[in-house]
Amino acid sequence: MTTTRWWLVRHAPAAVTCRAPPGCILGRLDMPAELSDRAGLAGLGALLPRGAVLLATPLRRTSETLAALLPEGGPPEIEADLAEQDFGEWQGLTWDAVAARDAEGSARFWADPAGAAPPGGESFDTLAARVGRALERLSLAHAGRDLVAVCHAGTIRAALAHALGVEPRRALAFAVDAPSLTRLDRIATPDGPAWRVGGVNLAGVNLRAGRPAAQP
Repeated sequence: MTTTRWWLVRHAPAAVTCRAPPGCILGRLDMPAELSDRAGLAGLGALLPRGAVLLATPLRRTSETLAALLPEGGPPEIEADLAEQDFGEWQGLTWDAVAARDAEGSARFWADPAGAAPPGGESFDTLAARVGRALERLSLAHAGRDLVAVCHAGTIRAALAHALGVEPRRALAFAVDAPSLTRLDRIATPDGPAWRVGGVNLAGVNLRAGRPAAQP
């Protein structure tokens, strides 16, 4: 049986500037990473395997985090299907601002946070479907390898839903700090793939001296 090992890292906190106040909905906004916590990043990087397949998303905060974690690793493959949920017109706003601007849409979203899509965006259910397909596709392409993927909180929750075989909304209960590590194994068996969860939200808060992430 072949085991493919996933090392899913949420990127370092985004460097909040310009139109993105603290606590805003970043989604697909392409913000740089805040990399000043060198000790925390070094500690997290020390947990990651060398010689792995390196993956990042099109958003720069993931590739910048990966370069800080594994400076000797070289450029990553850019995988669009691991990108964060698209929050459409709500990106760059706080949740309070969304409620004030679009009370009906906000209420609809919180009534069904997995199934409802922000205007011009995508639902978490849609995100979970594309992430699940990407995990299977990349696991087959790199069977038996370690894959280090620096991605996003929504992506990692979606990956957990896929691994656990649960409805996507169940995975919204997971905390995913920035930065932190989640470990998944895909085991190819004669009866089909089996997934194993090795750990969730590892190293994030502790390595940042207990400071919570500022972004959703």
